[in-house]
Amino acid sequence: MTKMKMLAAVCSLFLLAACSDQADVKPSSGEVKEGANGEAMNYTAPFTGELVQEEVNQRPLLVTINNHPDARPQSGLGSADVVYEMLAEGDITRLLALYQTEIPDSIGPVRSARSYFIDLAKGLDAFYIAHGYSPEAKQMLENRVVDHINGMKYDGTFFKRSKTRVAPHNSYFDAENLQKASEQVDASLLYNKKVLYSFYEQNAEVQPGMTANDIEVHYNSNVLFNSTYHYDQSSKTYTRSSANAVTTDYLTNEPITLSNVLFFEMKHRVIDSEGRKDINMTSGGKAYIAQQGMVREVRWENKDGLLVAVEEDGTEAKLVPGQSWIHFIPASPGLDQIVTYSE
Repeated sequence: MTKMKMLAAVCSLFLLAACSDQADVKPSSGEVKEGANGEAMNYTAPFTGELVQEEVNQRPLLVTINNHPDARPQSGLGSADVVYEMLAEGDITRLLALYQTEIPDSIGPVRSARSYFIDLAKGLDAFYIAHGYSPEAKQMLENRVVDHINGMKYDGTFFKRSKTRVAPHNSYFDAENLQKASEQVDASLLYNKKVLYSFYEQNAEVQPGMTANDIEVHYNSNVLFNSTYHYDQSSKTYTRSSANAVTTDYLTNEPITLSNVLFFEMKHRVIDSEGRKDINMTSGGKAYIAQQGMVREVRWENKDGLLVAVEEDGTEAKLVPGQSWIHFIPASPGLDQIVTYSE
């Protein structure tokens, strides 16, 4: 194995692309494609780029999910279109899982809101689900910055406690509660802010980068929240490990498989004695994208609240159809802590 640090290079990137006022569109080739059972696949799923049979009308859900070791494995991660990972306080990361294509029976453990979690939900026009809040987040939720439901008010009704785990690692939101929960807080579940990111055609070759079969990301010295991604050539997807354990979905016991892994460098600052953070998600900055066993340098931008990836020439960078995992990495020490390995 050859170990190397990521080198500054290549071009500028990716992910969440521009907002469109149009509804879901047919495949970019203009052809109607068929699924495994011969059914017509007329539409593209906005956040995964995969072809689906019916137009997507489900409003995205964004759920704060606990990433403490006592909360693993989490329920429902395998169904998420996109997972964002970022620091919450101290050296502890939390996950924000975005659901639209598939909503699992159970999601969690659900944890508390932060102001920048709410900013992300607002940019996506997502229905936001959390259990608890920081002081800043509480004020934003009370001001109805986003449509939301919170376990602090609905613990034991829309949020259920698992008997196999201890608080605060045992609050779960069940899909059967979604419609009633949205009605309770007078929120629509219709997909109004149409977003269609830029995707490669199925099985297309991606832009070249540095070969990297394994990628390590270190938030800090706490190994419990550092992660490794391994690329599988046969499936052209990445599996993820954290604290030396493969990341799986508790509901299926199957490993999480990802088509895209992204790393956004963002400015962080500590805002209180609890070690809570504030993350600058507006300035844009350097990023890396991993696809098909290669890593290249890109950039991220914020356009009208959406985190958008662009190439060096300003065009949208394309994602490989499938699920994506996005890390928000502190600018200090920055993306130099991303380490890649190639055979």
